[in-house]
Amino acid sequence: MSALRALLEHLADRELGREVVEDRLRMVEASAIDDLYVLEDEHGIQGLLGFRVRENIEERSRYGEVSALVTRPQARRSGYGRALMAFAEQLAKERGCKGTWLVSGFGREADAHKFYSRLGYEVTGYRFVKAIE
Repeated sequence: MSALRALLEHLADRELGREVVEDRLRMVEASAIDDLYVLEDEHGIQGLLGFRVRENIEERSRYGEVSALVTRPQARRSGYGRALMAFAEQLAKERGCKGTWLVSGFGREADAHKFYSRLGYEVTGYRFVKAIE
């Protein structure tokens, strides 16, 4: 649990309590569309991938969405992120998707965005969000 918590904290850019992590894992487990995969080597958990299939009404297609991708900071530039993305693309193919996509926030241009670009991903738009309270 501590290794997953550390990865989710890197993803969220903040500390998360044990209860928060357990709640998020229960959410994924209960979801009909979300899957969570862990990459582990002889030294333990090195990364995780969140994946789901999204259906698009505007063109009647399916895409695999990488809903989460994170590797341990010490494991970066080791090929684990590339392996997780290749795995996501394989999952998308197996599930009849025409491609994969993901959302990556501002402030990650130096590392994550360059990484995705090197893998052949293109910027296609913006995500607009409005909180409803």
